[in-house]
Amino acid sequence: MKISFYGAAEMVTGSCYLLETKNFKVLIDCGMFQGDSESDVLNRAVFNFNPSEIDYLLLTHAHIDHSGRIPLLVKRGFHGKIICTKATMELCGIMLPDSGYIQEMEVEWVNRKNQRAGKPLIEPLYNVMDAQNSLKYFQAFPYNILTSLNDEIQIRFNNAGHILGAAIVEVYVKENDKVIKIVFSGDLGNKDIPIMQNPSIISDADYLILESTYGNKNHKDIRNTNLFLLDIITDTIEKGGNVVIPSFAVGRTQEILYMLNMLKESKFSKIKEIPVFIDSPLAIDATKVFENNWDLFDNETKELIKKGDHPFEFPNLILTETAEESKAINFHKGSSIIVSASGMCDAGRIKHHLKHNLWRGNSSIVFAGYQAKGTLGRRILDGEKKVKIFGEEILINSNIYNLDGLSGHADKNGIIEWISAFRKKPNKIFLTHGEEESLSALYHEIKEELGIDVEIAKLGETIDIDIDAEVYVTSKYPIDSHYEIKELKDRVEKMKYDMEDLLHKLMYKNIIVDNTKYEEIKLKIKNLQSQIENLMDVIIND
Repeated sequence: MKISFYGAAEMVTGSCYLLETKNFKVLIDCGMFQGDSESDVLNRAVFNFNPSEIDYLLLTHAHIDHSGRIPLLVKRGFHGKIICTKATMELCGIMLPDSGYIQEMEVEWVNRKNQRAGKPLIEPLYNVMDAQNSLKYFQAFPYNILTSLNDEIQIRFNNAGHILGAAIVEVYVKENDKVIKIVFSGDLGNKDIPIMQNPSIISDADYLILESTYGNKNHKDIRNTNLFLLDIITDTIEKGGNVVIPSFAVGRTQEILYMLNMLKESKFSKIKEIPVFIDSPLAIDATKVFENNWDLFDNETKELIKKGDHPFEFPNLILTETAEESKAINFHKGSSIIVSASGMCDAGRIKHHLKHNLWRGNSSIVFAGYQAKGTLGRRILDGEKKVKIFGEEILINSNIYNLDGLSGHADKNGIIEWISAFRKKPNKIFLTHGEEESLSALYHEIKEELGIDVEIAKLGETIDIDIDAEVYVTSKYPIDSHYEIKELKDRVEKMKYDMEDLLHKLMYKNIIVDNTKYEEIKLKIKNLQSQIENLMDVIIND
């Protein structure tokens, strides 16, 4: 039996693992790489396996970094079964076509630019029709039921507590009359967050493939997070500004709605009359899926609904579906709360709201989810003073906050507590879905505190597990060239920003006082940047 790591290894996106038994090939997740410019290279690369040879795809949950390349997988020849929970299937039914639409729109924008520059046109990764076609391969399985896929493989989905329908997957593989159990954590949920149940406890495993997104951090108490958000909103509206919340359409938006409902109902609340705009058609559709699966909610939320207090409905809640309604938000008189996608600010309507509010000293930008390296959200959160949005340089003058208590991922203590609950500990743990600092911290914590053999999975690495439960690394790093391209791109991007920053500093310190000279230097920098970009194209394409 072999397991290969083709995504979310030493990174947090592109989740994709291949399990090969004697007679079957099973893919666990087929996610999209997100973040920096290297992501497009990884997304468009040829799969490290033949899609037509994959028998099953086990999908842990609907987030695009776990499901986003499924239409491409089908487009390139997959005709097997995509197995997931009912809620995951319903969410993918709206998320994958939406992703296809985004692919089409982004490529249309790039091609207009390429056409003007005389560069070759490109095709979208997949389109809406490709996404809709992939949905016919989905099959829904319930939680907590052990199901045989064939004579060799049994699986069971357990509630991961991450988003609606998210699953921890137990896989039992029979080889030579011996059964080896592998557990894939998927994205392990945070305890005691609004709406979601806590992650299921797993009794045992021979091997565990474990996420480590927050392996080096512990979240703040969710009750303090509620008060923190109330303070942010109150302070911002007293200054006459807007509160802009970049939010993932699925999971995080619904949790924010829950929190805002609670805050508005508080007898001490000063925000009852403040309008809340949910500016994301996908988030609106996803909320309907949540409402149709309320049996999966935690007990507290179920009790609220039984009492007639629906957490996703309250006065002054405005759902904006059309582009015209979205544009009108930025002409709204008075303060407002704007919840919009995408959560990492790299696409969608949120970019328009950031463009209109980042420069305003009385507005607040509130991050409520993980920001991957290279994304616009991460750059803002890391303290950049200026960012480019739609080709325009925007000064960051607004108040920047991070609700790190509101997370769909377990923190370090949560992960350790979850592993500790295993009655039979895994022989070995493979860490995935994390950046370097998180992986390293969790690696040492597991090794030193729990005494379990642990390894950080490498992108492109294949491990071989024999019937005596011995593990061998049979191949390493066939995707190394991507890292070299990424490093080169990162250095080029840094150089571009350093040149622009230096020019601004020289002007600010009156070292350059002649405006004509300033414009001349600025033009030369732009020409140099253009030459660098052309050189990069030659390097990558050749």
